[in-house]
Amino acid sequence: MVEVVTFGCRINAYESEVIKEKLKNYDNLIVVNTCAVTSEAERQCRQAVRKLKREHPEADIIVTGCSAQLNAEKFAQMPEVTLVLGNKEKKEIEKHAARLSEAKKQVSDIFADSDCDDFMITGFEGRHKAFVQVQQGCNHRCTYCIVPYARGKNRSVPADTVVAQIKKLLAAGFEEICLTGIDICSYQPSFDALVRYILENVPQLPKLTFGSLDPAAIDDEFINLLRQYPNMAADFHLSIQSGDNDVLRKMARRHKRETVIELCAKIRAVRPNAYFGADFICGFPSETEAAFQNTCKLVQEAGINKLHVFPYSERSGTPAATWPQIPMEIRRARAAELRKLSEE
Repeated sequence: MVEVVTFGCRINAYESEVIKEKLKNYDNLIVVNTCAVTSEAERQCRQAVRKLKREHPEADIIVTGCSAQLNAEKFAQMPEVTLVLGNKEKKEIEKHAARLSEAKKQVSDIFADSDCDDFMITGFEGRHKAFVQVQQGCNHRCTYCIVPYARGKNRSVPADTVVAQIKKLLAAGFEEICLTGIDICSYQPSFDALVRYILENVPQLPKLTFGSLDPAAIDDEFINLLRQYPNMAADFHLSIQSGDNDVLRKMARRHKRETVIELCAKIRAVRPNAYFGADFICGFPSETEAAFQNTCKLVQEAGINKLHVFPYSERSGTPAATWPQIPMEIRRARAAELRKLSEE
């Protein structure tokens, strides 16, 4: 039996299903698919590895994913770990699992990776909707984010492959498909064209949803698709991060607060029942109390329904980690205040 333990984002959830199917003929093996978005996420991954080894002392443990890519040596030094695989090596995990004793660590330069795994999955264990990978990597460099260094450059799954995967999952009984990736709006040659291609070639698709969307990349063509295709869901998750323009500029985000307000209004004009979730970071370096209050105001002005709130977490290797930091108690207090606003 193979157990796959997943941390982090939707793309990790998709890749974990790929791993399960690729390793279905293996036994006594545990794969930990890690996340590196915050230092707390990394700590939880290491803690899980120790716990899993205590519970399954005879099992081999493979650690892969973003934390493994960024901190391979740290995991390789753990006595509980049999093998550390980078995100590129994850695509051929079955080959590495066949020769566990050959090396403790297999992690290459992720920026040398130029394609996506084209393996077709048949289902999602324990889920009512299925995720479909359309894209990998990110060419943007938000000053707080370590993910591009763990996932590499932007690269896209061919549209025909995406459609084939969707049809396979529909045949397995799934009725909701969520497009996912690291930065799906950067799909090449065009995210709008991909969405249209899917909807035209899979007209029987009951419901199409999306992973995190970049407000700067959602244009009028996407709004037109919403107007034209009722099977595009009216619930969206936006990567906003702050409601203050000065903070957004220092984060190197590509949108302004006004962009978000206008976008939500445009979507509601064609879909009055639209529901918006969003990510926010509290306590980013230089965020004043007035800047934080601008974020609170944005939630109300844009009509954001559900908030995913995180106190800012320094990530070694990012520009923001080198700047003067706001005390953690202030970050946590602001996050708690924003979460309370979300609940209200």
